[in-house]
Amino acid sequence: MSRWTATTEVTRAEYCVVACAEAWRHAGEVLAGPMGTVPTIGARLAKLTFAPDLLLTDGEALLTGDVPAVGERAGVVEGWLPYRQHLALVATGRRHVMMGAAQIDRHGNQNISCVGDWARPARQLLGVRGAPVNTLNNPTSYWVPRHSPRVFVERVDMVCGVGYDRAAEAGPSATRFHDIREVVSDLGVFDFATPDRTMRLRALHPGVTVEQVAEATGFALTVPDEVPRTREPTAEELRLIREIIDPKGARAREVPA
Repeated sequence: MSRWTATTEVTRAEYCVVACAEAWRHAGEVLAGPMGTVPTIGARLAKLTFAPDLLLTDGEALLTGDVPAVGERAGVVEGWLPYRQHLALVATGRRHVMMGAAQIDRHGNQNISCVGDWARPARQLLGVRGAPVNTLNNPTSYWVPRHSPRVFVERVDMVCGVGYDRAAEAGPSATRFHDIREVVSDLGVFDFATPDRTMRLRALHPGVTVEQVAEATGFALTVPDEVPRTREPTAEELRLIREIIDPKGARAREVPA
């Protein structure tokens, strides 16, 4: 019998891992593209439990056949994934990426390039990188480890990942494969299942209130009358997280207890 039971205290980081893992439920044989420690653990958890067909990489150029612990090399390599082939997967929608966001707005527009006026930014970030192609060609979700009004903003300073309003303005060529699934933060889970495709609070992590989320968000969210809690990890999922995938506790450095 597993020593992880229903009474074992689950950390906020572990709820976030489960929430990220759920993004790949029913994904089938697609490439997972987790960016960040918690999404990486989530993708590996999904692979070991309810999404066995999910494809994982070593973060560079190899498809892995096993699920190594965070920070460890894969023991089984199934194939080589050169950059040109990776781009082909993105362009054909055979990947579900979970990107980060320095800013994100109610429509799902994401910014990872700069803060402030583009001509003279107050802060330089990663750059646009592959965000536009990701959001227009394959399912995209986002992970935000520090939910605050500085991240969840009324209007992003620069559009990198394309949101629902921008895609609609561009027309069918942009909306055909545009699919922003969800946003997971350290406070809860959000989606765009509203008539105007703006952000909705879908679930709260245990210990978090609607008021806390509203205070930490720089725009008005759609909030249902009843907001469910993020589901608890099972005893087996806790064992996998703590003993197999992340035995050194890297998740707690991204989402402290």
